[in-house]
Amino acid sequence: MNNDGETPEQRRERLRQDELKNNPGGNLRDASGRAGGGSLTDLTGGLGSKGLGILILIIMIVAAIGFLIFN
Repeated sequence: MNNDGETPEQRRERLRQDELKNNPGGNLRDASGRAGGGSLTDLTGGLGSKGLGILILIIMIVAAIGFLIFN
């Protein structure tokens, strides 16, 4: 396998795709489990470190506003 120039995110995604291709029964079970609300892995996998930091910051701001309103 040629991993030259492959980032860790690309490698994880490639390995995940290989797993889904080689195990269709597991893919069906995983898909039915994720159908309800999505997967945290899918959400954070596409964001990168900067996007994930912004998402955490937004969640903290919303939590603080909710705390101030309901307290």
